[in-house]
Amino acid sequence: MAEVQPEIVQSRIGKRPVELPAGVEVRLDGRKVSVKGPKGSIERVLPSEVEVVVEDRTITVKPARGAGRSAKQFQGLARSLINGMVEGTSKGFDVSLDLVGVGYRAELNGQSLKLALGLSHPVVVELPSEISARIETIDEGGLKKPRVHLNSHDKAVLGQIAAHIRSFRPPEPYKGKGVRYTGEHVREKAGKSGGKK
Repeated sequence: MAEVQPEIVQSRIGKRPVELPAGVEVRLDGRKVSVKGPKGSIERVLPSEVEVVVEDRTITVKPARGAGRSAKQFQGLARSLINGMVEGTSKGFDVSLDLVGVGYRAELNGQSLKLALGLSHPVVVELPSEISARIETIDEGGLKKPRVHLNSHDKAVLGQIAAHIRSFRPPEPYKGKGVRYTGEHVREKAGKSGGKK
């Protein structure tokens, strides 16, 4: 009797095809996937547990033969990475940060972002070439605060830089001062006098 091969279990997210928008091109070179679009280009080496197939402007990720049980997890990961690459090169990604605090300022000089965050020294962040930035002043209820807008076609680099900037002065829970993502809700605690009646 011929040995029955066990059916490969596919990831629910990983098996969804990724549609290629107009103007986006994909090239495969072994495990390396290159995506080029109007916003830029990204290259990424995918895990050996998956295979990538490009047909009719559609990318499909499949578990590789003999990859074992881990192929299901890597299939979902690879599909998410490719989808992010396609979306980034076609539309780009945006993240905005609000600087909340008296005297907090932001200046942009080329790719150098200079921040005054109430520390003893100004913070200077050199932005990678993949990231473009702009600064605007927001007026909320008579209080003005700087807002830093970051844009990139590479989601990973963008998230890393935004988190790095926020880490210099994370929002504190008593007055909410610090660097926060636009729209981020900071739970504020009552001070020591808050419990006294």
